[in-house]
Amino acid sequence: MGLALLVIIWLITFVSTYFFAAQTWWLPHGASTSTPWIDHQFALTYLIMGVVFVAAQGALGLFVWQYRDRGSASKVTYSHGNTRMEVIWTALTAILFIGLNLMGSPIWASERFAPADPGSVPVEVTGMQFAWYFRYPGTDGKFGRTDPKLMDPSAGNEAALGLDTTDPAAKDDVVTGTMFLPVNRQVDLTLRAVDVIHSFFVPQMRFKQDAVPGLIIHMHFTPTEVGEYEIACAELCGLGHYKMHGMLHVVSQEDFDKWLAVREAEKQ
Repeated sequence: MGLALLVIIWLITFVSTYFFAAQTWWLPHGASTSTPWIDHQFALTYLIMGVVFVAAQGALGLFVWQYRDRGSASKVTYSHGNTRMEVIWTALTAILFIGLNLMGSPIWASERFAPADPGSVPVEVTGMQFAWYFRYPGTDGKFGRTDPKLMDPSAGNEAALGLDTTDPAAKDDVVTGTMFLPVNRQVDLTLRAVDVIHSFFVPQMRFKQDAVPGLIIHMHFTPTEVGEYEIACAELCGLGHYKMHGMLHVVSQEDFDKWLAVREAEKQ
């Protein structure tokens, strides 16, 4: 039995390690400026934890074999453990996890706490059960006032956000269910949620941030490749969570300007 358990443990360890090493299921192709940094952090974390995993499972298999039941010839002893080894193991684990956290924090903080670059594209992202809405401030560069009393989710777009059309700044606001961004230009996101916690997730942009009711969260990222990318909600937000997705279209600056001009003209 000890030999069988040894083989099973080592086989599971080998197969699991192979799938990670071969990157059979890995991150999708990245298309933002933060991709190299985030992918490097993921790879480093998996490499370090993979070494620990293989070493721990290898030792487990050996211990199963070494301390197998030998029948009546076995002599049972009781051990209180080794306090020194436990302290060393716990300290090394803490150093490992805290160290990886400190290494990864600047990557996230650069998109969360550092201000967006001048000339970035302001976009307000609002999550509600079960849709995403995207608002652009128009030519005046200012978002119009919204009022919860004016909200009508069944009407969609402007009415869903409760946009106050009596506010001059709201006259040219563009509200849409599809996100458009120009390539190689930073987007300054303002994240909001109406009802419950949602999570704005675009895997190819290496971007994921919760949208929390009552909070206005600012973050930014820069897309680097033209294309279409799915937007998902990565937070279980209700029975319709599975269908809460949208599309991000990254286009040239010229195409973005044309798209925005057409949307603004429709409001006239």
